Amino acid sequence: MLQVSSKEVVAINSTMQLHRLLVSDPTRASPIDIVLGWIRSLNPKIMTVVEQEANHNQPEFLNRFTEALYYYSTMFDSLEACSAQPEKAFAEMYIEREISNVVCCEGLARVERHEPLAKWRARLGEAGFRPLHLGSNAFKQASMLLTLFSAQGYHVEENEGCLTLGWHSRPLIAASAWQAISEPSPSFGSISHHNNVL
Repeated sequence: MLQVSSKEVVAINSTMQLHRLLVSDPTRASPIDIVLGWIRSLNPKIMTVVEQEANHNQPEFLNRFTEALYYYSTMFDSLEACSAQPEKAFAEMYIEREISNVVCCEGLARVERHEPLAKWRARLGEAGFRPLHLGSNAFKQASMLLTLFSAQGYHVEENEGCLTLGWHSRPLIAASAWQAISEPSPSFGSISHHNNVL
């Protein structure tokens, strides 16, 4: 569909979107598996994923409600430190819609299905991606930007090559980078061995 040439380098950036594909429907293939397979077929040189560091994709209402309570109370606390009032009001409206979907909706109607970084690592690994280390320069740049544009209380941490933005001790958002694993081409020796078996 994108008509990517073999000479072109593909880069994918997903910011707060993949979690909306985590809905499971026994009557059809998983949307997240379909999309990750499609991205994998493009053989991207890099794919960046930014998702909320929360666990709202739980089937049990009580667990989901408790997680949402702790996560979003921290999110609202962090917004109180922001001085930009119009942006703060917009963020609060957006978060209120998210909370409503996480807590009040079930089945296909629930699209806000955030998962923590550990689950994304496993999911992307199974889909044929390997992690790319964001490196110390990315950490330094993120830390510098944070000191320039945010209030005290926010912090950036490096987590096994990924970066998390947090409020005090609670991580809120995680950023990671990935690369499609090249499919191994059969070597001459393996082809010969296969012919000998036949």
